[in-house]
Amino acid sequence: MHLPAEVQSIITTLHQAGFEAYAVGGCVRDLLLHREPKDWDVTTKARPEEIQKLFPQHFYTNRFGTVTVLTASKHAALAQVEVTTYRIDGNYSDQRHPDEVRFSTTLEEDLARRDFTINAIALDENTVIDPFQGQADLEQGIIRAVGEASERFQEDALRMLRAIRLASQLDYTIAADTLQAIAAGAATIAAVSPERVRDEFLKIVMSDYPEKGFNLLQATGLLPLILPELAEGVGVKQNKHHIYTVFEHNIKSLQFAAQYNYSLSVRLAALLHDVGKPRTRRRRGNDYTFYAHEIVGARMAEKLLQRLRLPREVVQQVTHLVRHHMFYYDVGRVTEAGMRRLLHRVGRENFADLIKVRIAERKGSGVPKAEPYRLRHLQFMAEKVSRQAVTVAQLAVNGTDLIQELHLKPGPQIGGILNALLAEVLDNPVKNERSYLLQRARELITADPETLKALGEKARDEEETKRDETIRRKYHV
Repeated sequence: MHLPAEVQSIITTLHQAGFEAYAVGGCVRDLLLHREPKDWDVTTKARPEEIQKLFPQHFYTNRFGTVTVLTASKHAALAQVEVTTYRIDGNYSDQRHPDEVRFSTTLEEDLARRDFTINAIALDENTVIDPFQGQADLEQGIIRAVGEASERFQEDALRMLRAIRLASQLDYTIAADTLQAIAAGAATIAAVSPERVRDEFLKIVMSDYPEKGFNLLQATGLLPLILPELAEGVGVKQNKHHIYTVFEHNIKSLQFAAQYNYSLSVRLAALLHDVGKPRTRRRRGNDYTFYAHEIVGARMAEKLLQRLRLPREVVQQVTHLVRHHMFYYDVGRVTEAGMRRLLHRVGRENFADLIKVRIAERKGSGVPKAEPYRLRHLQFMAEKVSRQAVTVAQLAVNGTDLIQELHLKPGPQIGGILNALLAEVLDNPVKNERSYLLQRARELITADPETLKALGEKARDEEETKRDETIRRKYHV
């Protein structure tokens, strides 16, 4: 193993000044696993004021003894290296941060306060310090708390989620006593801020093995505490088109999205696409129906993501994908006009992601239907009509044209006319021609703006109604 030059330089400088110093924590774990560390930490016997004297380029803004040393590295992970004094943490009355920090004189005491054995390994130029057998746990693929597991989680409740996140990222098993301690202390997760929960949640979603992570959340009792909407699907059976429960189907769909390395928004949509099924499930004969579960699910997904403080654009995109994931497409039955209406509803910019959600959903059903030709044909149709107008902005005329050519005044009348023109173009794209649309607009001047608006909306609503009815018949929902 070789430490990066920037980290080695910091350790060497501390050694030359008479202080012990080691790389420590996740960076050493990743180095042992031959993974590229995302950040670097150094622990030392030097006090913060001594560290600051040795490294003029730094900043120090916390009470935990951490000095951030700035390097000249162009690598993001090495541009800032956190250098922390050996310490012993006091009580954690808020189950998140120590009430007080006492500086220590030994590395062993510093390592004893850390969360998991695989993160309690230190390394200098020549020596690995591993008092809690973290290397053995790395070799066996085990996440194990340092010392008494319940004490580690009482100190910082977020560590419970961190254990599950690491298991998801590394495909590791959580040691039995550590897993039991998480289940016993699950309720203390309420002390953790939504932002901190969000960060670990997203890391699980973006891991290589998210299905494992969500199964662990469910097994430990954390799932209903942080994601109650998703927990509603636990044990809820579906219809004959699925062999899994709603919860199992959702997390298996996410796992396939991870397998294909899909984006965050697609993974979240795959995880939440059927979250509305438990609230819409109704018995019909020997089967179940889930009428409008995509509508209910979109609302639930929006509330869940907003509660976790995700960016607004992510919330909107995921909600949109959940709302429209039930789109119907059958080769030979859906016309170009229907395809244009589908693109209008979902947006061209969302279409590729919607296809990915559908693929993950199909794979996660347990009885995936072979639809490669249908999906290829759908993409062919989308490309074929992609140059045809599906929004008012894509019409050959706009509001300015109506004002200049027809001498209209700005107001709802213009929006009404444009909506009416779009309804015609959705049915026949050939009509998206400037001279025709201006002539047609002249004929619509005397019509009531609300009537014109309704005309455009009616064309879209009729198509969506037919689509929903077809979906329900086809999928028996």
